[in-house]
Amino acid sequence: MKQIRKTFANGILSENPTFRLVLGTCPTLAVTTEAFNGIGMGLAVIFVLVFSNLVISLIRNFTPEKIRIPVFIVVIAAFVTIVQLTIKAYFPDLDKSLGIFIPLIVVNCIILGRAEAFASKNGPLASVVDGLGMGIGFTLAITMIAMVRELLGNGTLFGLAVFGDLYVPMLIFILAPGGFLTYGLMMALFNWATSRGGRREGGSA
Repeated sequence: MKQIRKTFANGILSENPTFRLVLGTCPTLAVTTEAFNGIGMGLAVIFVLVFSNLVISLIRNFTPEKIRIPVFIVVIAAFVTIVQLTIKAYFPDLDKSLGIFIPLIVVNCIILGRAEAFASKNGPLASVVDGLGMGIGFTLAITMIAMVRELLGNGTLFGLAVFGDLYVPMLIFILAPGGFLTYGLMMALFNWATSRGGRREGGSA
């Protein structure tokens, strides 16, 4: 149970895919102009990560080594298709906002990386927990980035006006340069905070 908790926490803190491993940078920069987009993309990635990790873990002993990557991609693509059709059917506005980045989850470095590095080497329970931790870590990271960009770039948060009519939006934050700037600053803040917390734990130990 301790190992399971550690596996889950790794995806959120020590191996956060966005702030620590710097994976999935393209969707991180592209869809984080609004907080709702961050949550939507994050939930889609959680679903694909958890279920693809589960299936890949279950079939790992039956998959020939030479074709493992194509097999992993087929499994991932199946779950991405489920997510894409569900979003298209029930959340058309979100589908319009996320656009091509939903089908591109198939080649997202986070998904394929966890399939190769973890799910193909561990049991189903550990693989599901790993996918859940990584997915939540990714979701939290891109939602925080999106909140900052939306707040400063539009003066809104989750579509609701925060600063009122007197606020002049800093449009750079909803453009590409603002995405890089916000991502870099939040990555630095996250790593500073987690390293400081690690030093405190080490000192108290």
